[in-house]
Amino acid sequence: MIFSSLTFLFAYLPLTLAVYFLAPLRWRNLVLLLVSLFFYGWGEPVYILIMLLSIAIDYTHGLLVEKYRADDRKARWFVGQSVVFNLLLLGFFKYWDFLADNLFLLAGISLPECLTLLGVTVPLRNIPLPIGISFFTFQTMSYTIDVYRRDAPVQRNIVNFGAFVTMFPQLIAGPIVKYKTVAAELDRRTNTVESFALGARRFCVGLAKKVLLANSIGALWETCLAAQEAGTLTAGGGWMGLLAFGFQIYFDFSGYSDMAIGLGQIFGFRFHENFAYPYLSASVTEFWRRWHMSLTSWFREYLYIPLGGNRGGTARTLRNILIVWFCTGFWHGASWNFILWGLYFAVWLILEKYVFHSVLERTPACIKHLYTLLVVFVGWGIFAIEDLAVCGSYLAACFGAAPAWSAADGFRLRSYAATFLALILASTTLGKRCWQRLPDRARQVLTPVLMALSLVACTAYLVDGSYNPFLYFRF
Repeated sequence: MIFSSLTFLFAYLPLTLAVYFLAPLRWRNLVLLLVSLFFYGWGEPVYILIMLLSIAIDYTHGLLVEKYRADDRKARWFVGQSVVFNLLLLGFFKYWDFLADNLFLLAGISLPECLTLLGVTVPLRNIPLPIGISFFTFQTMSYTIDVYRRDAPVQRNIVNFGAFVTMFPQLIAGPIVKYKTVAAELDRRTNTVESFALGARRFCVGLAKKVLLANSIGALWETCLAAQEAGTLTAGGGWMGLLAFGFQIYFDFSGYSDMAIGLGQIFGFRFHENFAYPYLSASVTEFWRRWHMSLTSWFREYLYIPLGGNRGGTARTLRNILIVWFCTGFWHGASWNFILWGLYFAVWLILEKYVFHSVLERTPACIKHLYTLLVVFVGWGIFAIEDLAVCGSYLAACFGAAPAWSAADGFRLRSYAATFLALILASTTLGKRCWQRLPDRARQVLTPVLMALSLVACTAYLVDGSYNPFLYFRF
């Protein structure tokens, strides 16, 4: 079940809100836990067991870390156990096929699809990926680390901890919520009409970004991929496709984050922002301070800094950047293109830090902005196309290994011109600045009107159309 579905909008969410707000305050975490488990199990009920196991392991290890705090060696041992469990859980379900394919290939061994033991058939390949496992394993892993560091209090109520892990607004695709940011709200939070209204408004904005913008441009990217497969892709068509995918993934993911933040606010939680107009960046470094901020913050806090960060000289800093961005790429998917994508950005970040820094300082802002967009959108090509041979030929076409333009490109550009204009404007702060300049009274009147119109438009789109993917669902 995804937020931009009629089932969620008109069945699950209204019923959940009714049950939650009718429940006494002391039962609301239990309600949140149960409705979140139902939400998670909607598509794959069997994986509720994995979720419950993850909750049990990290809850008990948090208690053990607290119990043996005086003995640092034991406390660190239990932190290590928690981290290893989460990494093994993530590694088995997400990366087993990839590792088996590559490691067994090196050894010259062909791994069978399944193994029969005592009459029971156990699959060894193509194991379904539990939805959102990359997100909730990182959240639970950071919990025990934060308890050990004294950055967060230990949670002794397993219902409260379970509600944190399974909280449906951010369960599937983040933002990655660290326990320490919501620890106080899990124990005691207030729900007001104002916070409900602000959360509902934020949800409607995210829904419109996802349904009306991301879905509208996604079909163009698939058309350009089809042209590549048919051998008719041109340089102009290739760049049009990269722009389409770049806008699709931004409005798809930032829209989902907006919906998650809005839902969290409705239930009394304050999640950190996940995007800050990344396409306005004037460097690749700045882009990654604005894009998927919860993930970059997690890797910085729990991997880059423990590795030594930028302390210890240039060689160690380079090593740490490469490790972090290898992991960032690999986190996104079990495929070589994701690893290449992570290392691609690592190289650009290293170049900006050690080679281009003084040059960028003297470069006009518009040139820096264009340079950043060029690097980022080429990166989206690597990210989007898992077959490296296809990816290489696609990017080669963009850089001159194909005709420059075709009549079909002109037709597509005319068809999507208005959509591209809307996407470009929505990627800037123009709308926000115009909204803030309106008188308070005008905003009060327009807010419910615009929310109603966006819900009607999104509902009409979802009823009429069948194209409603969610790109980060697989991560």
